[in-house]
Amino acid sequence: MSEPRAPAARSSAEADLAFLRSIVEGGGRPPMTLAICYLAGGLLYGLQCLFHVGQAFGLIRWPDLANLAFIVGISATFLSILTWAILRDRKTSEQNRGPMAGRTMNAAFNATGMANLAVIIVFGVGAMRDQDFAVWLYYAAIVFALQAAAWFVVWNLKKKLWMLATSLGGWVTAVALGVTVREPMIYLGICTVALFALFALPGWVMFQDARRAG
Repeated sequence: MSEPRAPAARSSAEADLAFLRSIVEGGGRPPMTLAICYLAGGLLYGLQCLFHVGQAFGLIRWPDLANLAFIVGISATFLSILTWAILRDRKTSEQNRGPMAGRTMNAAFNATGMANLAVIIVFGVGAMRDQDFAVWLYYAAIVFALQAAAWFVVWNLKKKLWMLATSLGGWVTAVALGVTVREPMIYLGICTVALFALFALPGWVMFQDARRAG
């Protein structure tokens, strides 16, 4: 009775080995949606930080309504790009999504996104309750810390040096933001550089990799 099960057991073992090999080797096309979100988010919110820097130095003196429209426009543009990217990704066939390593990479960042949502709620409610805007500013530090953890997971899967650099940069940024929440200009400067260097730049690299693989 046990002999007929041997081929099935062997097939299962081979599938398990293939699964582990795909993770260790880290092959596959980088997720295009993730690349676009990182690139667009880094550029758009980096631009918003530059806008605030200009305001702080008196270079930008717009009416309050215009300032609000600009900030809302940044978020609306990002959400539009995100929606387009998700719809585009849904049209991609299962074959083009790459092996398990790529899916594991995507799962790591999806989990990070879920954690970010919880952080937004916690710090947003805390800032309103305590009437202290600095409490809200800790949110960005936690976001970079979570991103650093996600990139460290991805580096372990794919072993690309730029991924490790992004992870370490995120960790340093998280600590720097956390200790400068009472220093607005320093905090804003760190945020501006980090958005371009740790979001837009990795997004551009992933975008180019996805295009080449596509």
